[in-house]
Amino acid sequence: MTDVMTGRYAGVRAAVLGTGLIGGSLLLRLADAGLDVAGWDPDPATRDQAGERGLTAPATVEQAVAGRDVVFLCGPLPTLPRTLAQVAELTAPGCVLTDVGSTKVEVAETADRLGLTDRFVPGHPMAGAESAGLTAASATLLAGAAWVLCPATGAATPAFRWLTGLLVDLFGARVVPMAAPAHDSVAALASHVPHLLAGALAGAVQRSPLRDAVLALAAGSFTDGTRVAGTPAERTANMLLGNRDRVLDELAEVRVLLDELAAALRAGDATALTGGYAEAGAARSALLSRRFAALEQDFPADGDHAAEVAWLCDLGAAGGHLTGCRIGPDAVSYTAWRPAAD
Repeated sequence: MTDVMTGRYAGVRAAVLGTGLIGGSLLLRLADAGLDVAGWDPDPATRDQAGERGLTAPATVEQAVAGRDVVFLCGPLPTLPRTLAQVAELTAPGCVLTDVGSTKVEVAETADRLGLTDRFVPGHPMAGAESAGLTAASATLLAGAAWVLCPATGAATPAFRWLTGLLVDLFGARVVPMAAPAHDSVAALASHVPHLLAGALAGAVQRSPLRDAVLALAAGSFTDGTRVAGTPAERTANMLLGNRDRVLDELAEVRVLLDELAAALRAGDATALTGGYAEAGAARSALLSRRFAALEQDFPADGDHAAEVAWLCDLGAAGGHLTGCRIGPDAVSYTAWRPAAD
């Protein structure tokens, strides 16, 4: 995916704070595109690794963010509010700030409290791996990813527009606009509860006296179902705790279905079991065979920001995404995709 960035983002100066799996992959892609990018990590050994790979890795946050047009906050989830406040003090008002955390409400509320909604855009790229650290990072990890951005109302719209264009142009991202609370509710069922289920299944095997025999027979269903149990434990705990109430709510809904299947099994009710799995199979089929319809949507560049944000959030809530954002002197034009009717 090595290429040189041209066009409106060619001269962008970027910084990445936290160069683990996601931050490191961001850093590598930005560098591959020929952008001026600095990556900072609190771990000196990680900074040394970055330097050995030919990347700019300053010793301090202050050096990393000086004179930058955009800063990506990629540290552990609990550190993001504090880092956001620090970086806002160190950067110019025109510097766009975003993050990659797996929950959005807390950091969005922090931005609102600090008066940063004009330039901070909460973000979450839906990509990853069970491995961690800069050594596991790849310039292609985020290519084509669904990338949630949470637009705020009013003056935040220009920052959202600019960042949308950057992510589409640089990563081929499918930008999913969502309100922060909606993101956290959706992510609970799409990502966080699966981590709980994977942990429970893998943990049960680890405790079983038959562990080695189970592992000897483990095939796709076990391997796929427990993949995210290999994610670093501290990272998973931070994610779950950061979205605790929504995760517990969605887990309760999953338990209802699990209890229904268990009850059917206990009763020897083949019809109920078949019906339950047919219902589940419909969701799996929909995931693998989704079709989208394209549409273009224009808004005045300085018009009703509330109407623009409402349209964006409706698009994301409906399962749609953006693949283009063209900003003109009088209008902004979005290329959008919505799920096609069955």
